Amino acid sequence: MRRIKVSRGAPYRQAMSRQHKRFLLYALLSAVAFGGYYWLYAQPIDPLAVPFTEHETYMRDGGSLARVKSEQSYDWREAPFANKITSYIPLPTANPRQLPPVQSDRFSETRAQRKQRERRRVAVRDEFKHSWDSYKRFAWAQDELRPVSAQGEESFGGWGATLVDSLDTLWIMGLRDEFNEAVEAVASIDFGKTNLATISVFETTIRYLGGLLSAFDMSQRPILLKKAVQLGEMLYRAFDTTNNTPLGWLHVERTKEEGRSAFHAENNICFACLGSLTMEFTRLAQITLEPKYYDVVARISILMDRAQDTTKIPGLWPTSVNAAKEEFNQSRTFSIGALADSTYEYFPKMHALLGGIEPVYKKLYHDSAAMMDKYMLFRPMVPDNAHGEDMLLCGDASTFSEGEVQLEPTMQHLTCFIGGMFGLAGRLFSDPHHLDLGAKLTKGCIYTYAAMPTGIMPEIFEMVPCVSRTSCPWNRTVWEEGVMRHYGSADIEDIKGALRQYRIPLGFTNIRDKRYLLRPEAIESVFVMYRITGDRQYLDDAWNMFTSVVTASRTRYGNGQVLDVTFVPPKAPGRGFQPSDRVGNGPLTHEENIENKMESFWTAETLKYFYLIFSTPDMISLDDWVFNTEAHPFRRPKPQG
Repeated sequence: MRRIKVSRGAPYRQAMSRQHKRFLLYALLSAVAFGGYYWLYAQPIDPLAVPFTEHETYMRDGGSLARVKSEQSYDWREAPFANKITSYIPLPTANPRQLPPVQSDRFSETRAQRKQRERRRVAVRDEFKHSWDSYKRFAWAQDELRPVSAQGEESFGGWGATLVDSLDTLWIMGLRDEFNEAVEAVASIDFGKTNLATISVFETTIRYLGGLLSAFDMSQRPILLKKAVQLGEMLYRAFDTTNNTPLGWLHVERTKEEGRSAFHAENNICFACLGSLTMEFTRLAQITLEPKYYDVVARISILMDRAQDTTKIPGLWPTSVNAAKEEFNQSRTFSIGALADSTYEYFPKMHALLGGIEPVYKKLYHDSAAMMDKYMLFRPMVPDNAHGEDMLLCGDASTFSEGEVQLEPTMQHLTCFIGGMFGLAGRLFSDPHHLDLGAKLTKGCIYTYAAMPTGIMPEIFEMVPCVSRTSCPWNRTVWEEGVMRHYGSADIEDIKGALRQYRIPLGFTNIRDKRYLLRPEAIESVFVMYRITGDRQYLDDAWNMFTSVVTASRTRYGNGQVLDVTFVPPKAPGRGFQPSDRVGNGPLTHEENIENKMESFWTAETLKYFYLIFSTPDMISLDDWVFNTEAHPFRRPKPQG
């Protein structure tokens, strides 16, 4: 049989040559990749060298969302506005100024440090997913998840508070499939009706309007702006009062009534309710180019400016004011915590949001911050004086006679935002003293977290204020006297009994409210100060806070509010909890120490700040974005030319 000879001529040699070249090319590329990997991880890394758009969380873009229908049972653009405003204060349109940089320019890290930071970032995202997946399964489109019983709860108008509040968190964490699904659900929200007779104007503005605007700023999804306009139109009617100051609560159905008269302005409204709507309405005005949204909040800023020196503590405003009479001098109680906090917070942030071209916010901040520094900031007496020298807390103040101001050394978890406020303002206004105050106030909150048995700060507590910020030796007798003033009774006659029953850590004299409500204010300031300084100690502080919070709050379905931060469930190897394990009045088990409540700010704020501090610094840079009080980032304007 004749054998057929296979030719190995020119075509064969050419094919083999091409294969050889491809092999050499792949080998060369592999060597380059390995060398690049080695160089990247063996040398200190500058995360700022990684472009914002190439960050991991921005590599899962779900593309354009399919067209979704959005139907409202009522068009708020057609709602009556009885006390019409005929002339609007125009939105500032001058070219934004080149403000001083906020973020540090030094964020280098080694390979090991990067790997550690990335592990922590992923751990935070996993914790978010744990809560979000349960919300999606058991409470989808409802306001809150009940994390113990796996049920939904309607507490903020029935419009899906957690859904809307978490939109930008989903985007930031790169969860694009979840984001797209959430946007479709948001498109179905009907702001024309609610399960409540009245809604909180403040909470609806910061959570819903802020959440929609921030998610639109990031994604440019038109449906989000459409929803924001509908909601903004409803909230705009809160300014339809006899003098166009806002209502604290808006009656939704009554607001729709044709031919109604203007609402009566509030005789008693919290200062935060009056002055904390500026960022959201200003951003809505900037995006829509509709001046009426800016006008109503600019009027309030002018009013606050005019009244700033008329109060019992000139420079500060009390926690409650008479908006109807436009009087701010009736109350003698002043706080940077509940009922007042976010109005002060917004002064430097409005300066940034308007590009520094409206001077009133710088003035409002400087005059109020000077009085905080003078009357409300104090150094607490603590056993470790080395730490005490570097930390401050912010208490309340009251007046009982003209010119006499009394410090009340009561610290709220809510007040912990103040470190970030001073730090941000210190950068924006080039004020080293305020930057230093920001660092010390943040250190104070970090300290009080670490001092508790659970590693979590309580909602409200008191400590002994030092006479001097520069020298404050530990005095156990003074501390014990302070404890006994609060806890001494017929049943408790000595300090040992008080400490044993109420678990009071050294330095604390009164833990007025032992709960932790999943609040974000402490990690907010830690995040801001890290971005400002680049000091990696803040990363370790944040991680300690995160692990402590998760340990105390985690349930099978999410994270719940902690009832007692002084209580740590006892651990006994080889056996379960026994009745004898109960300590004082504390709950018996971990589960009993968790309340069946998870407010939307857990996923909107707390976990977002934890995630961002462990992300690369270009992720929501403070030079490009400014956060509202619900941690919703708004784009900052940039100078043209």
